[in-house]
Amino acid sequence: MLHDPQQPELFPKLSAEELKRLGEHGREVDLAPGQVIFQEGDPVSRFFVVLQGQVQVTKRVDGQDQLLTVHQPGEFTGEISMVTGGPSRATGRSLGVSRVLEIEPEAFKRVLAECSQGAAVILAAMAGRATDLEGQMRQQEKLAALGKLAAGLAHELNNPAAAGRRAAQQLREALASVQTRLLGLCEGLFAPQERNLLVALQKAAIGHAACAPRLDPLDQSDREESLGEWLEERGIANAWEASPALVAAGIDPDKLTPLAEGCTPEAFGEALHWLVETLTLAELVNQVDQSTGRISQLVKAIKSYSYMDQAPLQEIDVHEGLDNTLTILHHKLKYGITVHRRYAPNLPRIFAHGSELNQVWTNLIDNAAFAMQGKGELTIRTAPGPDTVHIEITDNGPGIPLEIQTRIFEPFFTTKGVGEGSGLGLDIARRIVVKHHHGTIRVTSKPGETRFSICLPVRQPKQQPGEK
Repeated sequence: MLHDPQQPELFPKLSAEELKRLGEHGREVDLAPGQVIFQEGDPVSRFFVVLQGQVQVTKRVDGQDQLLTVHQPGEFTGEISMVTGGPSRATGRSLGVSRVLEIEPEAFKRVLAECSQGAAVILAAMAGRATDLEGQMRQQEKLAALGKLAAGLAHELNNPAAAGRRAAQQLREALASVQTRLLGLCEGLFAPQERNLLVALQKAAIGHAACAPRLDPLDQSDREESLGEWLEERGIANAWEASPALVAAGIDPDKLTPLAEGCTPEAFGEALHWLVETLTLAELVNQVDQSTGRISQLVKAIKSYSYMDQAPLQEIDVHEGLDNTLTILHHKLKYGITVHRRYAPNLPRIFAHGSELNQVWTNLIDNAAFAMQGKGELTIRTAPGPDTVHIEITDNGPGIPLEIQTRIFEPFFTTKGVGEGSGLGLDIARRIVVKHHHGTIRVTSKPGETRFSICLPVRQPKQQPGEK
């Protein structure tokens, strides 16, 4: 919800005295699980007070039911349409077996006239809810539009990325074939044994360059200097230019010695330049392949992250959602944050709103990266529980001061500077976990360790009709 925290409470509980007065104007109704008490668009609505059980309120946005709130005993709903006389702006249905107090429109008007204390509570909440609902619907419409844009963009990016990868693979094969043929034309310089040795050296070097980890910069520099001196001793001009590519491909003096001993100095120089140029071409092809592969990976992650074209409530893999979020936020983590995944191997899949949970992971991981100023360790741990799953997101940043730990879930509260944060991230995370998924979220923090602990049920309450 987007209301100003300074406004009156949106979901106040009526006192026993107020409930008694209201009871004189209405009737108690027992509700079956999933029973609808008001439907979005209905021309006539009634005022309801929850006496027992729960009433869920949803609104249809872009073809999907969006959860607005779940009313608890003592809370009321339906008042906005009652006062405005317009059609109902949302749908209310019972979660499980419930009991409500139902008041007809004419009786509700008498309530406002006769119960001044109750009327003040209802009207104050009504004003806040109307503003809150309008703001939330604007936000949902923006998110829906963004989702459509992302879907189109993902489709457009995926096709050229796939074509680029295919082209890179074909280019690699074509270059290998052309290079072998060119080497075959140099029969005057190389005997068959030297040609075979050079081709074998090239294949090994390309394979090494494609999969070997990068050397430490200091080690790389030392090896380049050593190889450069060795080449200069054999009359290779500008040896320092050839050394980086050769060292990166795992080539050292020991591997070049058999070739140098079997060739004339002129042939060895030509062989070395041919080898360096083929390695350079192979590296360029690898860069194209890796770049297009990265685009495809991002497109896949975005589609999975946002659950495009999928039902809002479904069985999901929590680990997949966490991994997709880490992929999306890679640009904030890659320069100095080490991510430790401590995933439970037997974590059950859960029924949830996948895209909403990904919002939670995004907010928590983004906050952790900000707190660590891009340098530190992020640990994500999961564990199964009795009909629940547990997720912990921990960073080794400076921690949250004790005096503000109780306020971090308040809407609009932020410790970030102007323009750096809205103060809604943790409030949204709390609402998604607690209100939408009937879970819990808590934080513990001290200097060097801030941990957010989330507990989610494996299955949502069965009394949630309308969820797909």
